[in-house]
Amino acid sequence: MKRLHSFSRLLDSAIPLPGGYRIGFDGLIGLIPGVGDIAGGMAASYIIVEAARLGASTMTLVHMVFNVLLESLVGIIPVLGDLFDFAWKANLKNMALLEKQLDKPLPESSPEKRLKIVVALILLILFSGIILLTYLGFKVLSMLITGLHSGTG
Repeated sequence: MKRLHSFSRLLDSAIPLPGGYRIGFDGLIGLIPGVGDIAGGMAASYIIVEAARLGASTMTLVHMVFNVLLESLVGIIPVLGDLFDFAWKANLKNMALLEKQLDKPLPESSPEKRLKIVVALILLILFSGIILLTYLGFKVLSMLITGLHSGTG
C-alpha cells in the first residue's frame, strides 16, 4: 500500500504550485499530444491491477476503471482535457476507494474472479480506444492541414 500511495501521489500531486495547489506527472505527461493521455492511463491502470491483486471487490474495480476512463477520455480534448486531468486526480481517488475497500471484509468467489477479468478487458478496450481516437484525431488534423495548404497554393 505504501508503494501504491507513493505512486499515486507522484502521478497526481507531487509538484506544489503557488497558492497551495498540487499537480502530478500524470497531468504533465497528458500535455504531450497523442501519447500523453495513453501513458497516463497506462500508469493509472497499474493501481487498478494492484487493487485487483489485493482483492478489491468488483464494484470498487469498476469505479476505479470509471475514474481512469473519464480522465483519459476527457483528457483527449485539447486544453480543457488537460485542465480536467490536473483537477480530477483519478489516482488519488482510486487509492481512497482501495483504502475504503480494504477496511471491509474482502469477498472472494468465482464470480468475483470472472468479473475482475472483465474489468481487465475493459481496461484493454479503453486503451485501445484511446489509441484509435488519437490516431483518428491526428489523421483528421493532417487532412485539414493538407487541405489548407493545397487551397492556398
